[in-house]
Amino acid sequence: MKTCVNLKYILPVAALCFVMACGDSNKDKGIGDEEENPVVTTREDVTIYVTTNTRSQEFKKQAATFSEKSNMSPTTIRLEPATRYQTMDGFGAAVTGSTCYNLMQMKKEDRDKFLKETFSTEEGMGQSYIRISIGCSDFSLSEYTCCDMPGIENFGLTSEETDYVIPVLNEIKAINPDVKIMGSPWTCPRWMKVNNLTDLQPFNSWTSGQLNPKYYADYATYFVKWIQAFEQQGFTIYSVTPQNEPLNRGNSASLFMGWKEQLAFVKDHLSPQLKAAGLTSKIYLFDHNYNYDNMADQNDYPVKIYDAEIDSDIVAGAAYHSYGGDKSELLDIHQQYPNRELVFTETSIGTWNDGRNLDVRLIEDMREVALGTVNNWCKGVIVWNLMLDSERGPNREGGCRTCYGAVDIDRSNYATITRNSHYFIIGHLSAVVRPGAVRIGTSGFSDTGFFYAAFENPDATYSVVLLNSQTSSKMITLDDSKNHFSYEVPAKSVVSYLWKK
Repeated sequence: MKTCVNLKYILPVAALCFVMACGDSNKDKGIGDEEENPVVTTREDVTIYVTTNTRSQEFKKQAATFSEKSNMSPTTIRLEPATRYQTMDGFGAAVTGSTCYNLMQMKKEDRDKFLKETFSTEEGMGQSYIRISIGCSDFSLSEYTCCDMPGIENFGLTSEETDYVIPVLNEIKAINPDVKIMGSPWTCPRWMKVNNLTDLQPFNSWTSGQLNPKYYADYATYFVKWIQAFEQQGFTIYSVTPQNEPLNRGNSASLFMGWKEQLAFVKDHLSPQLKAAGLTSKIYLFDHNYNYDNMADQNDYPVKIYDAEIDSDIVAGAAYHSYGGDKSELLDIHQQYPNRELVFTETSIGTWNDGRNLDVRLIEDMREVALGTVNNWCKGVIVWNLMLDSERGPNREGGCRTCYGAVDIDRSNYATITRNSHYFIIGHLSAVVRPGAVRIGTSGFSDTGFFYAAFENPDATYSVVLLNSQTSSKMITLDDSKNHFSYEVPAKSVVSYLWKK
């Protein structure tokens, strides 16, 4: 079911109604059926967020209390904090030029409300990691880089950054000062391109081409200048990738960069220049699909670069997209280089995968994108395009014209918003999993159709994010060895839990 909700009827998450133990159903009480005669209480031990595939509950905030009865439930998930996996950096979406344009068309009070709902750690979902393009992406208002006139001395931010991206980032930062920013280029300046590495002929096209080796140093300087330009605007760039989708020649703005090219560029130029400039931005290699676009010579792309003993001080790890292959590739890369990090940086919904149908997408996207990447060692999860309009734009010829945003805004009024699956799956993670949290082990309940991950937060809280993809509800008990509580998880739903240790 496709539902549009007007912003004026959406309260910030913190203002949503708590459903206490005195509710009129076990599900609403959040305490299961353990108490025959529930006592009305104001104690709120556990914060719960619920989204169902029918939209009967959209990130609805509820509460539960710890049980004082012994825990004998066969459906108990036991937290095992001694078993520790990766430390989490955060969760969010791409804040593209198109996203920022749409946001800036909104009334300020509506935009403030939406951004607080999305980024506030006290009044909203607390999304904490965003991705922006270095130059244009396929969701920008035009094709451009920050140095379109030949000569690196001509570098400068453009109107897309100064009129749209930076104003939006300033508003986000005012809401969540700790939000992390990743930068990724879709193409180098065209004057740096050649048709191939044999002929080395100029290639004056936004689409495809390769980076001329004689400009490796200039292109590394381009990254340094871009990071410094954003620092001058008050933003720390937490991480960068050398190239978005380096094996995709067909994007409207694109650059082919095989692993050997990326190795030479990063090892001999980008990493040394970042260090020399005193910049601490992490580098994540690759930034493309699990299946390496079926190019046999590019399989294990980041591993080939790691094997060359590339510096691990700045080259933190690798980034992945899910447009081809399977998330099991993440585990394979981790097992080969367990000390290197993994982040998930892009996936889309659109007309090709029934993108606005929450009945389908909530379950699949939570299983494959959110929990699937986290449970395979990703430190961060970022989806594509925080906001598009109702015509799937603004978009450009050659870019994706069939994509939906994490949310879509009605272009006729720039007020009515449709919240799609990507918005909810990121929110269910970011609302309860704090940056710096450690994914921890679990034992006990396991059943087909149930998927979950548990975390220990740095603020002495535990969190669990759980997906029930079954067609019936089930009473689930969570136990941290000191406290336990039960909650009836609705059919085809996502539930997030947060409680103090």
